[in-house]
Amino acid sequence: MKIGIGIGYSGAKMVAPVALVQRAEELGFHCVAASETYGSDAVTPLTYLGALTRRIKLMTTIAIISARTPANLAMCAQTLDQMAGEGRVVIGLGHSGPQIVEGWYGRPWGKPYYNMKDYVAIMKKIWKREGPVTHDGQAIKLPYEGPGASGLGKPLKSILHGNPNIPILLGTTQAASIRLTAEIADGWMAMDFLPGELDSYRPTLEEGFAKRSDGMTLDKFQIWAHVQVHMNNDVKAAINGLKPRTALYVGGMGAKEKNFHNQKMIRRGFPEAAARIQELFLAGRKKEAEEAVPDEYIDDGALVGPPERLRERLKNWSNSGLYGLRLNSLTAESIEVFANVDKG
Repeated sequence: MKIGIGIGYSGAKMVAPVALVQRAEELGFHCVAASETYGSDAVTPLTYLGALTRRIKLMTTIAIISARTPANLAMCAQTLDQMAGEGRVVIGLGHSGPQIVEGWYGRPWGKPYYNMKDYVAIMKKIWKREGPVTHDGQAIKLPYEGPGASGLGKPLKSILHGNPNIPILLGTTQAASIRLTAEIADGWMAMDFLPGELDSYRPTLEEGFAKRSDGMTLDKFQIWAHVQVHMNNDVKAAINGLKPRTALYVGGMGAKEKNFHNQKMIRRGFPEAAARIQELFLAGRKKEAEEAVPDEYIDDGALVGPPERLRERLKNWSNSGLYGLRLNSLTAESIEVFANVDKG
């Protein structure tokens, strides 16, 4: 199993953890992953870090498809891949939620399934350069011929001869979108994966593979999961340290009726807690919302506690059939715990 370092997105200030990422490269980490919501973007930090490192792969997780057209992200990816050294870029894509898509990016929520299907197809056509790019999808068409079109749109082929094999991973959660991921992508960023769950997803993934013509199989498919890391000799204190983030996501990230993180907690067997956290958080009682987060929910899905416990519990993930695991919230101290771990 490969190990990556997640740097997330910015708070009020954008500070790229250069020394931490350089240390991750020294320790043999596979990738550094950056994300975006409605502040810092995912591509710029990776470009900066790519110039200050030599080998570590540069992954977006996730780049939100509403933030830019497929042609624009394809251009960003192939440009960065050439500037940083071919083969270093990995593109992770996702939708975010309707509050962000419509409220921040000013795009219609529309039909996410077909948006993603068309988006990936266009990116791959651009990279392959087999001819001027046209696409007649259910959500996206090239050239554009919709409202406001001049009628002068012309199919074009990328001037830059980019890497045609940049991997695309999709961050999906619903059965239909996971099936689509297996059908069109090079890997899956499992948003709510726990050790021991691969067999439950296998039938859905196999249905997607069956629609392909390139021989993709589960053993070739890049399945990535992610965990928060909080090193502390006091396990309870470590768990409590992650509760504010969990309460924010479960209680207030997205609309009340469409919060993917709240749905994740329900799927994992905590429906009462999910409802209570959301109720408290939306009422402005954030401290009480944090206290309502179950310890078990945190402990099962994160790496918390003293160094020896982190290493021991990492084995559960290493034996779960994953291609890779992103470790989030690492510090200069906790990253050293993984110095002697086999990272694939």
